[in-house]
Amino acid sequence: MALAVTGGPVANAQAQPTPPSIDAAAWILVDAGDRTRLAAHHPAQSRAMASTTKLMTAYLAIRKLPLDRRLVAPPYHPILGESLLGLEPGERISVRDLLYGLLLPSGNDAAVTLADGVAGSIPAFVAEMNEAARRLGLHDTSYANPIGLDDPGEFSSPRDLAKLALRLRRDALFRRIVDTGSTTLHTGAQPRTIANRNDLIMRVPWMNGVKTGYTPDAGNVLVGSGTREGVTLLSVVMGEPSEATRDDDTLALLRYGFSRYRRETPLERGERVAAASVPNADRDLPLVAARSLRVSVRRDQRAEVSVDAPDSVLAPVKRGEQIGRATVAVEGQVIGSSPLLAGRSLVPASGRSLVARADDALPGSRGIVWVVGGCLVAAIVIGIALVVARPRRD
Repeated sequence: MALAVTGGPVANAQAQPTPPSIDAAAWILVDAGDRTRLAAHHPAQSRAMASTTKLMTAYLAIRKLPLDRRLVAPPYHPILGESLLGLEPGERISVRDLLYGLLLPSGNDAAVTLADGVAGSIPAFVAEMNEAARRLGLHDTSYANPIGLDDPGEFSSPRDLAKLALRLRRDALFRRIVDTGSTTLHTGAQPRTIANRNDLIMRVPWMNGVKTGYTPDAGNVLVGSGTREGVTLLSVVMGEPSEATRDDDTLALLRYGFSRYRRETPLERGERVAAASVPNADRDLPLVAARSLRVSVRRDQRAEVSVDAPDSVLAPVKRGEQIGRATVAVEGQVIGSSPLLAGRSLVPASGRSLVARADDALPGSRGIVWVVGGCLVAAIVIGIALVVARPRRD
Protein backbone atom coordinates (compact mmCIF):
# COMPACT_ATOMS: atom_id res chain seq x y z
CA MET A 1 0.00 0.00 0.00
CA ALA A 2 1.38 3.41 -0.89
CA LEU A 3 -1.01 6.24 -0.12
CA ALA A 4 -0.33 9.96 -0.36
CA VAL A 5 -2.49 12.23 1.75
CA THR A 6 -2.16 15.97 1.25
CA GLY A 7 -3.04 18.09 4.25
CA GLY A 8 -3.50 21.73 4.97
CA PRO A 9 -4.88 24.34 2.58
CA VAL A 10 -2.55 26.44 0.47
CA ALA A 11 -2.94 30.03 1.53
CA ASN A 12 -3.93 32.61 -1.05
CA ALA A 13 -0.86 34.41 -2.33
CA GLN A 14 -2.50 37.73 -1.48
CA ALA A 15 -2.55 36.70 2.19
CA GLN A 16 1.25 36.42 2.32
CA PRO A 17 3.01 39.01 4.51
CA THR A 18 5.26 41.45 2.70
CA PRO A 19 9.01 41.85 3.37
CA PRO A 20 10.00 44.75 5.63
CA SER A 21 11.61 47.91 4.31
CA ILE A 22 15.18 47.97 5.67
CA ASP A 23 18.29 50.16 5.39
CA ALA A 24 20.75 47.54 4.09
CA ALA A 25 22.22 48.20 0.66
CA ALA A 26 21.89 44.50 -0.23
CA TRP A 27 20.32 41.61 1.63
CA ILE A 28 18.84 38.13 1.44
CA LEU A 29 16.66 35.83 3.56
CA VAL A 30 16.66 32.05 3.04
CA ASP A 31 15.21 28.92 4.60
CA ALA A 32 18.18 26.99 5.97
CA GLY A 33 16.32 23.69 5.55
CA ASP A 34 15.53 23.65 1.83
CA ARG A 35 17.52 26.80 0.87
CA THR A 36 14.46 28.52 -0.56
CA ARG A 37 14.97 32.25 -1.02
CA LEU A 38 12.18 33.97 0.90
CA ALA A 39 13.08 37.55 0.00
CA ALA A 40 16.05 39.53 -1.29
CA HIS A 41 17.31 42.91 -2.51
CA HIS A 42 20.36 42.96 -4.80
CA PRO A 43 21.32 39.45 -3.60
CA ALA A 44 24.10 39.02 -6.22
CA GLN A 45 25.66 42.45 -5.72
CA SER A 46 29.35 42.14 -4.79
CA ARG A 47 30.38 44.42 -1.94
CA ALA A 48 33.11 44.71 0.68
CA MET A 49 32.31 42.07 3.28
CA ALA A 50 34.50 42.99 6.28
CA SER A 51 34.98 40.23 8.88
CA THR A 52 32.41 37.91 7.32
CA THR A 53 35.54 36.96 5.33
CA LYS A 54 36.39 34.88 8.40
CA LEU A 55 33.64 32.44 7.46
CA MET A 56 35.90 31.15 4.69
CA THR A 57 38.89 31.19 7.05
CA ALA A 58 36.87 29.02 9.44
CA TYR A 59 35.69 26.74 6.63
CA LEU A 60 39.24 25.90 5.55
CA ALA A 61 40.56 25.55 9.10
CA ILE A 62 37.76 23.15 10.10
CA ARG A 63 38.34 21.05 6.99
CA LYS A 64 42.14 20.92 7.14
CA LEU A 65 43.31 21.15 10.75
CA PRO A 66 42.85 18.77 13.73
CA LEU A 67 40.98 20.65 16.43
CA ASP A 68 43.43 19.70 19.18
CA ARG A 69 46.55 20.68 17.24
CA ARG A 70 48.38 23.63 18.81
CA LEU A 71 49.52 26.29 16.40
CA VAL A 72 52.26 28.83 17.00
CA ALA A 73 51.06 32.41 16.68
CA PRO A 74 53.18 34.30 14.12
CA PRO A 75 54.08 37.98 14.61
CA TYR A 76 51.14 40.24 13.79
CA HIS A 77 51.23 44.05 13.67
CA PRO A 78 47.69 45.41 13.86
CA ILE A 79 46.60 48.91 13.04
CA LEU A 80 44.67 50.92 15.59
CA GLY A 81 41.13 49.69 16.14
CA GLU A 82 41.52 46.14 14.83
CA SER A 83 39.70 43.37 16.68
CA LEU A 84 42.15 40.98 18.30
CA LEU A 85 42.27 37.83 20.39
CA GLY A 86 45.49 39.17 21.96
CA LEU A 87 47.96 36.49 20.94
CA GLU A 88 51.66 36.91 21.65
CA PRO A 89 54.16 35.88 18.94
CA GLY A 90 55.29 32.32 19.60
CA GLU A 91 52.28 31.51 21.79
CA ARG A 92 50.87 28.02 21.28
CA ILE A 93 47.09 27.67 21.18
CA SER A 94 44.71 24.97 19.92
CA VAL A 95 42.84 25.16 16.64
CA ARG A 96 39.56 24.80 18.54
CA ASP A 97 40.31 27.85 20.70
CA LEU A 98 41.49 29.78 17.65
CA LEU A 99 38.15 29.12 15.97
CA TYR A 100 36.36 30.56 19.00
CA GLY A 101 38.72 33.53 18.92
CA LEU A 102 38.12 33.95 15.19
CA LEU A 103 34.32 33.82 15.26
CA LEU A 104 33.36 35.41 18.59
CA PRO A 105 35.61 38.48 19.15
CA SER A 106 36.59 38.34 15.44
CA GLY A 107 40.30 38.21 16.25
CA ASN A 108 42.44 39.19 13.28
CA ASP A 109 45.48 37.61 14.92
CA ALA A 110 43.52 34.35 15.24
CA ALA A 111 42.74 34.52 11.50
CA VAL A 112 46.42 34.97 10.61
CA THR A 113 47.44 32.11 12.91
CA LEU A 114 44.91 29.75 11.35
CA ALA A 115 45.88 30.82 7.83
CA ASP A 116 49.54 30.16 8.56
CA GLY A 117 48.66 26.79 10.10
CA VAL A 118 46.65 25.69 7.06
CA ALA A 119 48.86 26.91 4.22
CA GLY A 120 52.18 28.08 5.67
CA SER A 121 51.77 31.67 4.49
CA ILE A 122 49.08 34.29 3.92
CA PRO A 123 49.44 34.34 0.09
CA ALA A 124 49.15 30.55 -0.08
CA PHE A 125 46.10 30.62 2.18
CA VAL A 126 44.39 33.33 0.11
CA ALA A 127 44.93 31.17 -2.97
CA GLU A 128 43.18 28.32 -1.14
CA MET A 129 40.33 30.65 -0.16
CA ASN A 130 39.69 31.61 -3.78
CA GLU A 131 39.94 28.02 -4.94
CA ALA A 132 37.39 27.00 -2.30
CA ALA A 133 35.10 29.84 -3.43
CA ARG A 134 35.18 28.55 -6.99
CA ARG A 135 34.57 24.98 -5.82
CA LEU A 136 31.58 26.05 -3.72
CA GLY A 137 30.05 28.11 -6.52
CA LEU A 138 30.58 31.50 -4.84
CA HIS A 139 30.59 33.40 -8.13
CA ASP A 140 30.31 36.90 -6.64
CA THR A 141 33.22 36.43 -4.22
CA SER A 142 36.95 37.16 -4.16
CA TYR A 143 39.44 37.09 -1.29
CA ALA A 144 42.58 39.15 -0.76
CA ASN A 145 43.25 38.36 2.92
CA PRO A 146 41.94 35.99 5.62
CA ILE A 147 40.71 38.83 7.81
CA GLY A 148 38.33 41.03 5.82
CA LEU A 149 40.41 44.21 5.65
CA ASP A 150 39.30 46.58 2.88
CA ASP A 151 40.94 45.71 -0.43
CA PRO A 152 39.78 45.99 -4.06
CA GLY A 153 40.09 42.21 -4.37
CA GLU A 154 38.06 41.49 -1.22
CA PHE A 155 34.30 41.25 -1.84
CA SER A 156 31.22 39.02 -1.72
CA SER A 157 27.45 39.15 -2.08
CA PRO A 158 24.51 38.35 0.20
CA ARG A 159 23.81 35.27 -1.93
CA ASP A 160 27.35 33.93 -1.58
CA LEU A 161 27.65 34.69 2.13
CA ALA A 162 24.37 32.86 2.73
CA LYS A 163 25.55 29.87 0.70
CA LEU A 164 28.84 29.66 2.62
CA ALA A 165 27.16 30.08 6.01
CA LEU A 166 24.67 27.32 5.21
CA ARG A 167 27.56 25.05 4.26
CA LEU A 168 29.32 25.83 7.54
CA ARG A 169 26.16 25.18 9.53
CA ARG A 170 26.44 21.50 8.61
CA ASP A 171 29.33 21.34 11.09
CA ALA A 172 28.27 20.83 14.72
CA LEU A 173 31.28 22.65 16.17
CA PHE A 174 30.66 25.69 13.99
CA ARG A 175 27.00 25.81 15.07
CA ARG A 176 28.04 25.56 18.70
CA ILE A 177 30.67 28.30 18.43
CA VAL A 178 28.48 30.89 16.71
CA ASP A 179 25.67 30.21 19.20
CA THR A 180 27.97 30.96 22.16
CA GLY A 181 27.59 34.25 24.01
CA SER A 182 30.87 34.06 25.88
CA THR A 183 33.44 31.47 26.89
CA THR A 184 36.89 31.03 28.40
CA LEU A 185 39.80 29.67 26.35
CA HIS A 186 42.43 27.67 28.23
CA THR A 187 45.05 26.43 25.77
CA GLY A 188 46.98 29.66 25.18
CA ALA A 189 49.64 31.22 27.35
CA GLN A 190 46.87 32.31 29.74
CA PRO A 191 43.11 31.82 30.15
CA ARG A 192 41.09 34.26 28.04
CA THR A 193 37.41 35.06 28.49
CA ILE A 194 35.90 36.24 25.21
CA ALA A 195 32.48 37.52 24.17
CA ASN A 196 30.53 37.28 20.93
CA ARG A 197 30.37 40.52 18.93
CA ASN A 198 26.97 39.35 17.67
CA ASP A 199 25.15 40.38 20.84
CA LEU A 200 21.79 39.29 19.37
CA ILE A 201 22.84 35.85 20.62
CA MET A 202 22.52 37.10 24.19
CA ARG A 203 19.49 39.34 23.64
CA VAL A 204 17.17 37.18 21.52
CA PRO A 205 16.54 33.61 22.71
CA TRP A 206 15.93 32.12 19.26
CA MET A 207 18.99 33.68 17.58
CA ASN A 208 21.85 31.22 17.03
CA GLY A 209 24.45 32.81 14.73
CA VAL A 210 26.40 33.72 12.74
CA LYS A 211 29.01 36.51 12.15
CA THR A 212 29.31 40.28 12.24
CA GLY A 213 31.65 42.57 10.32
CA TYR A 214 32.54 46.22 9.91
CA THR A 215 35.01 48.27 7.86
CA PRO A 216 34.69 51.78 6.41
CA ASP A 217 34.15 50.38 2.91
CA ALA A 218 31.76 47.59 3.93
CA GLY A 219 29.73 49.42 6.52
CA ASN A 220 28.05 47.08 8.98
CA VAL A 221 27.48 43.49 7.88
CA LEU A 222 25.73 40.63 9.64
CA VAL A 223 25.08 37.06 8.64
CA GLY A 224 22.39 36.06 11.13
CA SER A 225 20.43 32.90 11.85
CA GLY A 226 17.58 31.91 14.12
CA THR A 227 15.39 28.89 14.85
CA ARG A 228 11.74 28.88 15.90
CA GLU A 229 9.34 25.91 16.03
CA GLY A 230 11.68 23.72 14.03
CA VAL A 231 12.36 26.26 11.27
CA THR A 232 15.85 27.76 10.83
CA LEU A 233 16.20 30.89 8.72
CA LEU A 234 19.36 32.70 7.67
CA SER A 235 19.69 36.34 6.70
CA VAL A 236 22.51 38.50 5.34
CA VAL A 237 22.52 42.29 5.51
CA MET A 238 25.34 44.29 3.90
CA GLY A 239 26.10 48.00 3.87
CA GLU A 240 24.14 48.89 7.00
CA PRO A 241 24.71 52.43 8.33
CA SER A 242 25.06 51.40 12.00
CA GLU A 243 25.17 48.43 14.34
CA ALA A 244 21.69 49.31 15.57
CA THR A 245 20.14 49.24 12.10
CA ARG A 246 22.14 46.10 11.31
CA ASP A 247 20.59 44.30 14.28
CA ASP A 248 17.09 45.75 13.85
CA ASP A 249 16.98 44.89 10.17
CA THR A 250 18.24 41.36 10.80
CA LEU A 251 15.48 40.78 13.35
CA ALA A 252 12.88 42.34 11.04
CA LEU A 253 13.88 40.02 8.20
CA LEU A 254 13.89 36.90 10.35
CA ARG A 255 10.56 37.75 12.00
CA TYR A 256 9.05 38.35 8.58
CA GLY A 257 10.37 35.00 7.47
CA PHE A 258 8.92 33.15 10.46
CA SER A 259 5.54 34.81 9.84
CA ARG A 260 5.38 32.91 6.54
CA TYR A 261 5.17 29.55 8.33
CA ARG A 262 2.35 27.74 10.08
CA ARG A 263 2.30 24.73 12.41
CA GLU A 264 0.17 21.75 11.59
CA THR A 265 -0.19 18.16 12.77
CA PRO A 266 -0.48 15.84 9.77
CA LEU A 267 -0.31 12.79 12.09
CA GLU A 268 -2.18 12.52 15.40
CA ARG A 269 -1.41 9.71 17.82
CA GLY A 270 -4.16 7.09 17.59
CA GLU A 271 -5.51 8.54 14.33
CA ARG A 272 -6.69 6.01 11.76
CA VAL A 273 -4.40 6.60 8.80
CA ALA A 274 -5.19 3.55 6.64
CA ALA A 275 -6.71 0.08 6.76
CA ALA A 276 -5.68 -3.39 5.62
CA SER A 277 -8.02 -6.20 4.61
CA VAL A 278 -7.88 -9.44 6.61
CA PRO A 279 -9.13 -12.24 4.35
CA ASN A 280 -9.37 -14.84 7.12
CA ALA A 281 -11.28 -12.59 9.54
CA ASP A 282 -14.64 -10.89 9.44
CA ARG A 283 -13.46 -7.26 9.33
CA ASP A 284 -10.73 -4.92 8.09
CA LEU A 285 -7.81 -3.90 10.26
CA PRO A 286 -7.47 -0.16 11.04
CA LEU A 287 -3.88 1.15 11.05
CA VAL A 288 -3.32 3.96 13.53
CA ALA A 289 -0.40 6.35 14.08
CA ALA A 290 1.85 5.44 16.99
CA ARG A 291 2.75 9.06 17.67
CA SER A 292 1.84 12.60 16.74
CA LEU A 293 4.01 14.55 14.35
CA ARG A 294 3.92 18.35 14.16
CA VAL A 295 5.64 20.22 11.37
CA SER A 296 6.19 23.80 10.29
CA VAL A 297 5.42 24.56 6.67
CA ARG A 298 5.30 27.73 4.65
CA ARG A 299 1.83 29.03 3.95
CA ASP A 300 2.17 28.10 0.28
CA GLN A 301 3.18 24.51 1.06
CA ARG A 302 1.40 21.29 1.92
CA ALA A 303 2.50 18.49 4.22
CA GLU A 304 2.11 15.09 2.55
CA VAL A 305 1.61 11.82 4.41
CA SER A 306 2.65 8.67 2.59
CA VAL A 307 1.78 5.21 3.89
CA ASP A 308 3.96 2.16 3.46
CA ALA A 309 1.90 -0.82 4.65
CA PRO A 310 0.56 -4.07 3.18
CA ASP A 311 -2.85 -4.06 1.49
CA SER A 312 -3.81 -7.18 3.39
CA VAL A 313 -2.62 -9.21 6.36
CA LEU A 314 -3.62 -12.53 7.85
CA ALA A 315 -4.98 -13.03 11.33
CA PRO A 316 -4.03 -13.48 14.09
CA VAL A 317 -3.03 -9.85 14.67
CA LYS A 318 -2.46 -8.30 18.08
CA ARG A 319 -3.58 -4.79 18.83
CA GLY A 320 -0.52 -2.48 18.88
CA GLU A 321 1.47 -4.69 16.52
CA GLN A 322 3.46 -2.63 14.00
CA ILE A 323 2.08 -3.17 10.50
CA GLY A 324 3.63 -0.33 8.50
CA ARG A 325 4.92 3.24 8.62
CA ALA A 326 3.59 6.69 7.75
CA THR A 327 6.05 9.33 6.54
CA VAL A 328 5.52 13.10 6.42
CA ALA A 329 7.26 15.13 3.74
CA VAL A 330 7.10 18.73 2.59
CA GLU A 331 7.86 19.22 -1.11
CA GLY A 332 9.72 15.93 -1.20
CA GLN A 333 11.82 16.56 1.92
CA VAL A 334 11.11 14.00 4.64
CA ILE A 335 10.28 15.69 7.95
CA GLY A 336 9.56 12.65 10.10
CA SER A 337 7.70 9.37 10.35
CA SER A 338 5.62 7.24 12.69
CA PRO A 339 5.03 3.49 12.94
CA LEU A 340 1.52 2.35 12.04
CA LEU A 341 -0.01 0.00 14.60
CA ALA A 342 -2.87 -2.46 14.46
CA GLY A 343 -5.92 -0.70 15.87
CA ARG A 344 -7.53 -3.89 17.14
CA SER A 345 -6.76 -7.56 17.74
CA LEU A 346 -8.08 -10.05 15.20
CA VAL A 347 -8.15 -13.85 15.18
CA PRO A 348 -9.08 -16.17 12.29
CA ALA A 349 -12.85 -16.40 11.84
CA SER A 350 -12.80 -20.18 12.32
CA GLY A 351 -11.05 -19.76 15.62
CA ARG A 352 -13.30 -17.06 17.03
CA SER A 353 -15.39 -17.87 20.08
CA LEU A 354 -19.10 -18.43 19.87
CA VAL A 355 -19.63 -15.29 21.93
CA ALA A 356 -17.60 -13.15 19.50
CA ARG A 357 -19.32 -14.56 16.42
CA ALA A 358 -22.79 -14.21 17.95
CA ASP A 359 -21.91 -10.67 18.98
CA ASP A 360 -20.81 -9.81 15.42
CA ALA A 361 -24.01 -11.37 13.98
CA LEU A 362 -26.34 -9.17 16.01
CA PRO A 363 -27.33 -5.97 14.21
CA GLY A 364 -27.20 -2.60 15.90
CA SER A 365 -26.34 -2.57 19.59
CA ARG A 366 -24.95 -5.76 21.02
CA GLY A 367 -27.05 -8.23 23.03
CA ILE A 368 -26.53 -8.85 26.72
CA VAL A 369 -24.55 -12.01 27.32
CA TRP A 370 -24.14 -14.05 30.51
CA VAL A 371 -22.11 -17.10 31.28
CA VAL A 372 -23.76 -19.28 33.93
CA GLY A 373 -22.15 -22.48 35.22
CA GLY A 374 -19.85 -22.58 32.23
CA CYS A 375 -22.84 -22.58 29.76
CA LEU A 376 -23.66 -19.69 27.43
CA VAL A 377 -27.06 -18.09 27.90
CA ALA A 378 -27.82 -15.17 25.56
CA ALA A 379 -30.66 -12.69 25.65
CA ILE A 380 -31.85 -14.20 22.38
CA VAL A 381 -33.26 -17.11 24.47
CA ILE A 382 -35.99 -14.75 25.55
CA GLY A 383 -37.11 -14.55 21.96
CA ILE A 384 -37.10 -18.35 21.66
CA ALA A 385 -39.25 -18.66 24.78
CA LEU A 386 -41.79 -16.24 23.37
CA VAL A 387 -42.06 -18.31 20.21
CA VAL A 388 -42.62 -21.50 22.22
CA ALA A 389 -45.21 -19.84 24.39
CA ARG A 390 -47.18 -18.50 21.43
CA PRO A 391 -50.65 -20.19 21.22
CA ARG A 392 -50.77 -23.02 18.71
CA ARG A 393 -53.07 -22.58 15.74
CA ASP A 394 -55.08 -25.66 14.86
